[in-house]
Amino acid sequence: MRSFPIFLELQAQPVILIGEGSAADAKRRLYQRAGAIIVGEFHPCAQIAVIAEEDDDAAHAAVARCRARGLLINVVDRPALCDFTTPAIVDRNPVTIAIGTGGASAGLAKALRQRLEALLPETLGALAKGLFAARPAIKDTWPDGRERRQAIDAALQTDGPLDPFGDIKQNAVDSWLAEGGDKRQFGIEQIELASNDPDDLTLKQARLLASADYVIIIGNVSKAIMARIRADADILSSPDHGYDRDHDLPADALIIRLTAAATEN
Repeated sequence: MRSFPIFLELQAQPVILIGEGSAADAKRRLYQRAGAIIVGEFHPCAQIAVIAEEDDDAAHAAVARCRARGLLINVVDRPALCDFTTPAIVDRNPVTIAIGTGGASAGLAKALRQRLEALLPETLGALAKGLFAARPAIKDTWPDGRERRQAIDAALQTDGPLDPFGDIKQNAVDSWLAEGGDKRQFGIEQIELASNDPDDLTLKQARLLASADYVIIIGNVSKAIMARIRADADILSSPDHGYDRDHDLPADALIIRLTAAATEN
């Protein structure tokens, strides 16, 4: 990962915009859409500056002035000068999906955004708002944090009652809770990798790795596959198939035995 993605709260915050023309206008619209107030270069409270100068010398001079003030800088079409880049955005308020290429190709980011726009239903934002409003009820239903996460993961999985890619009704979250919540998945699942390429994972395998509480690694699993495991899962290493401590793990947990792909001699 070359760049670390963050989401900035810009509502009513000043953002400096330097430059004129179509690129500057596009940046103005984008930041105003996020609630920012576009200000001049010497605004004393601004912490972010966007530079949309077409002339190379003017752009470098603006960068020098802003950097001397310790501002975070985005420079249109000059990724080498940027402290941060502007992603392609899929907006399903309050859900925001940002797609970045580290400045490598704005066209690629745009193409990915267009594909995702077609895949993600307009009801996604309503689902997020419903889950937020139901947080107290969800916590009452599953006081234990791990059980609560497992229940939500199960409901959001493919064809689950809250599948974010499905046809979400207006009161889907309330209906899910009224029915007692979706069944959580427990027990041990086996995944034998076909290759070290994460693109070869089946949809079920990818879902299991993203939901697991414990993952037992058997053999030399590639870093690319390891990156698909849920970030806060417990990783247990076993160089061979001799791991026999599954019984030490909680019964109400999803445990994955992940076996590396066979290698040719």
